[in-house]
Amino acid sequence: MDSLERSLAIIRRGTEEILIEDALRKKLAQGRPLKIKAGFDPTAPDLHLGHTVLINKLRQFQDLGHEVLFLIGDFTGMIGDPTGKSATRKPLSREEIEENAQTYRDQVFRILDPEKTQVVFNSQWLDALGASGLIQLAAQHTVARMLERDDFSKRYKSGQPIAIHEFLYPLIQGYDSVALKADVELGGTDQKFNLLVGRQLQEAYGQEPQVVITLPILEGLDGVQKMSKSLGNYIGIADAPGDMFGKIMSVSDDLMWRYFELLSFREMSEIEAWRQSVQDGANPRDIKFELGMEVVTRFHGPEQARQAREAFIARFQRGAMPEDIPETCLPSGDAGALPIANLLKEAGLVGSTSEAIRMIRQGAVKIDGERVEDSKVCCAAGTEHVYQVGKRRFARVRVD
Repeated sequence: MDSLERSLAIIRRGTEEILIEDALRKKLAQGRPLKIKAGFDPTAPDLHLGHTVLINKLRQFQDLGHEVLFLIGDFTGMIGDPTGKSATRKPLSREEIEENAQTYRDQVFRILDPEKTQVVFNSQWLDALGASGLIQLAAQHTVARMLERDDFSKRYKSGQPIAIHEFLYPLIQGYDSVALKADVELGGTDQKFNLLVGRQLQEAYGQEPQVVITLPILEGLDGVQKMSKSLGNYIGIADAPGDMFGKIMSVSDDLMWRYFELLSFREMSEIEAWRQSVQDGANPRDIKFELGMEVVTRFHGPEQARQAREAFIARFQRGAMPEDIPETCLPSGDAGALPIANLLKEAGLVGSTSEAIRMIRQGAVKIDGERVEDSKVCCAAGTEHVYQVGKRRFARVRVD
């Protein structure tokens, strides 16, 4: 795979749409650092993992040698983004915006490389635009086109009010791309209309239109609604290491793969190998540990991640266990994993594999305090857990 195709493969991962991919290919082929724009209105003081889906993609662009324009919408924040809203959104005060913007800057560099990031505020050019400039900008778009936007259309048809200033939001966001001469703009799927306005305005102002890349909205801990602080289903990037790890471990086994795709920097081939191992009987909890360790390490460092993992095991899984648990090490064999029935027998916890299977079916077998329900579970090489049969038989086993 040549460098261009490799870059495209990295960029495609976890994206919803690339509009237009041929245009992106041509921009990448120019061999120059592209200007990659993403805008954030500082409407809340804390970022969560849902925000990092987009920020992770910015970091990937940085790693490919491109320049990131991290746009803080201090001007647009005073309008209030109407996207997805059924009523006019309350604008923020200048004081609220400035306070939230500083928090954003403090948090975003936990992911982005500060040497390759240009933090910009759209008030730098929008304050200077003035009334006549705003009128000229408004002349570049029609009311009919604006009403094509889903949320505006629904409100108009249902007779709910739409304030004139709300029509300005997509125009001003689009004008940001003109001011910055952006090559690529990233945004959530809910921002597609606004991002396409940016393409249109760049053409109107004689610029080569930006490529639009939309990214999916990450589901929250409930696995249903998008991650949101107001819904309480979020993982904040400023959360304490133990809280962050615990929340990740609470994610369902199915949703875990979605989080891996959108939040992890690991190769997809490695993730797919883990998925296959779970299908073959590996305990998904062991794989979820890997996700928790990676995410907590990103924001707090490896030692904090290790301590969070140990604290999680001690608090939520081990429960009341004896202090003098016998330890043993067992080979995984050619398969790279040891079936749990064989492990329990070889560790001396049961007399036979058939007894192990019977005890599992009776709910009498636990791994780190968590009941095992599937007798086909396999224990992967490189893992270490406390295995329990009944109330009194324990062994700490490492599989190599």
